[in-house]
Amino acid sequence: MEAVETAASQDSRGAAPSPLLEIVHLHKDYDGVPALRDISLGIRKQEVVVVLGPSGCGKTTLLRCMNGLEQVQSGQILLDGVVLNTEKTDWRLIRQKIGMVFQSYELFPHMTVLDNILLGPLKVQKRQRKEAEGAAKLLLERVGLYEKRGAFPRQLSGGQKQRAAIIRALVMEPEIMLFDEITAALDPEMVREVLDVMLGLAHSGMTMVIVTHEMQFAKAAADRIVFMDSGEIIEDSPPEDFFAKPKTERGCRFLNIFQF
Repeated sequence: MEAVETAASQDSRGAAPSPLLEIVHLHKDYDGVPALRDISLGIRKQEVVVVLGPSGCGKTTLLRCMNGLEQVQSGQILLDGVVLNTEKTDWRLIRQKIGMVFQSYELFPHMTVLDNILLGPLKVQKRQRKEAEGAAKLLLERVGLYEKRGAFPRQLSGGQKQRAAIIRALVMEPEIMLFDEITAALDPEMVREVLDVMLGLAHSGMTMVIVTHEMQFAKAAADRIVFMDSGEIIEDSPPEDFFAKPKTERGCRFLNIFQF
């Protein structure tokens, strides 16, 4: 809890606020092979952090640890100053606060778009249908899917499915959203419509951690760029600094692939 006490003492002196989500000295192995090495990272409320790096560097593993989908060998994960990775933590409740959207849409094929979105609020949060449906419809209008609310997933394009998956997470009213390369499975012409939704969320003040290979989007949306390699964070910079002049040779080589 030392990191929490330090952050709290900084607040009392009027310095930067404590992170909403904090990772402290996190280490994760797969069968003895390190996937994350001593990761420390704080995400403040309303901050957009974009995580970049080559394939296999640990980006997705980091997000899955934040959401309790992976167990860690050591270190702490804290939300609002409370340690999450304990035996007593009910991750089903925590995932209502830390939403996550994956590459695969994972919509139930036998349910309409609206019913997919309402499943969590009604079954998990026990909200009244009228209230939850009203919130869902507002979100569907926001992303241009209101007319598709009665459609089944098979009747949607890939971009529409991904937007529905985003709304399904947002309707739970999370404190922070995690996005794991959600445009990776989309055709190029569908990528733009999903990224536009993401930019809208960023501008609205949603706290987000985004793993992506869309460099122009990262440059436009991020408050910070976290660059990973071999399970470590090797750069943590404002986007204008990272894209103009990376601090590491590995960062330079990575950006050269995208002609930055």
